[in-house]
Amino acid sequence: MTETVIKLHNSKSRSKEVFAPIDPKNVRMYVCGPTVYDRAHLGNARPVIVFDTLYRLLRHVYGAEHVTYARNFTDVDDKINATAVSRKEAGAEGTLEQLVTERSDETIAWYLKDMGALGAMEPDHMPRATEFIAPMVAMIEDLIAKGHAYAAEGHVLFAVESYKAYGALSGRSVDDMIAGARVEVAPYKKNPMDFVLWKPSSDDLPGWDSPWGRGRPGWHIECSAMSYELLGASFDIHGGGNDLQFPHHENEIAQSCCAHPKAEFARYWMHNEMLQVEGKKMSKSLGNFFTVRDLLDQGVPGEVIRFVFLSTHYGKPMDWTEKKAKEAEATLRKWRGLSNSATDAGSPAKAVVAALADDLNTSLALTELGRMAKSILQSQRSDVDQTEIDDFAASARLLGLLLDEAEMGAWVFGGVVDTLLVDEQLNELADKLAGLRATAMENKDFAPVDALKTALMDAGVEVRMSKAGVELLPGAGFDAAKLDGL
Repeated sequence: MTETVIKLHNSKSRSKEVFAPIDPKNVRMYVCGPTVYDRAHLGNARPVIVFDTLYRLLRHVYGAEHVTYARNFTDVDDKINATAVSRKEAGAEGTLEQLVTERSDETIAWYLKDMGALGAMEPDHMPRATEFIAPMVAMIEDLIAKGHAYAAEGHVLFAVESYKAYGALSGRSVDDMIAGARVEVAPYKKNPMDFVLWKPSSDDLPGWDSPWGRGRPGWHIECSAMSYELLGASFDIHGGGNDLQFPHHENEIAQSCCAHPKAEFARYWMHNEMLQVEGKKMSKSLGNFFTVRDLLDQGVPGEVIRFVFLSTHYGKPMDWTEKKAKEAEATLRKWRGLSNSATDAGSPAKAVVAALADDLNTSLALTELGRMAKSILQSQRSDVDQTEIDDFAASARLLGLLLDEAEMGAWVFGGVVDTLLVDEQLNELADKLAGLRATAMENKDFAPVDALKTALMDAGVEVRMSKAGVELLPGAGFDAAKLDGL
């Protein structure tokens, strides 16, 4: 049994609670995954990194063999169908159903590769909705039999009024939701808030046979059926972005608790906040919308993206900025230099584990890593302790940082620098630049100063000159080899 006490903010109780798994030898987590119709944008990566970090913490505390993580792929969706239709109209060969499968396969492969580049481990289960149609039909039949759903005009709808606790997760009453909601108005609905469990498919769209005719499942029933099949009627953690809290997670709770009234479905609900870019909401209209692949192709290492995400608590809005990315890259280059002699013998530092155990305080965990790095750097000037280096590397890996090429899916940087040597070189060059500046102040010839400053910036060095002196720091695109000629 573990001594580490994990505390998590439970959206259901709106408070931080001690995490007590149903079964410590079988800790289970379900996270809502992507709808696979296109590349994952930067906002899609936030829940991946948040819950990958939690997955790593749970594995560390309870043992890898005692944790099960499921994250689904929604491959039944109107957007996927629309993409397949446009391909068909453009002359693509195959049936529409084949084109839908082809698009889903393609997008899932992109997603796993891009998330792997961010250091995300693949979950234990990655179910596709299309693989669980039979369990979905069975759950819908059960809900009808128990009086919680009804068939109407080829559709099956969940009767919201049949579940008295509806709205508890999001803190809304049904009347408030009807007054403020943009709900689909349909003549076959008994209540405007009733939502679709099954809907008819036309002959040219993907569909499956059911007691209510050929059709396809609604979005919400997919996660209820898949989590039940893979994790059981009761499991520990359900996660996702806070944009899913209503209606998706609210509807999941209603379906699952009505289907399995003696179970508690998910004990802890966790939601990450949304992402901004340079202080603004990411949107195509603002021209600040980009995918994870866009950043990777621009040369931003996946590890840098992860570091920037980890620097903000998951429960707060996260602002992606170029400045943060440059600072993260400079820090990671230094850390990789400090840990390039690390072995696998280390253990994560207690302070880092404690930070993560306190509702995934990744920002504090990074601060603790910074302290460890500073201690190693000071030790290197005398006699470094190998255990200190190993523990530093193990602590970083617990956060999904300083992973090797096989773990990241792609090499994170073009090379790893010797941090101590670089510091010495930069200190010497700072003294040299300060001397040239002092001479230039007397003879008014600033050409030598400008020439050295330009050469340093070309090597990716950030030059800070003030009355107090000259400071040189490795920046984005830093190339240690270019210092040798200076």
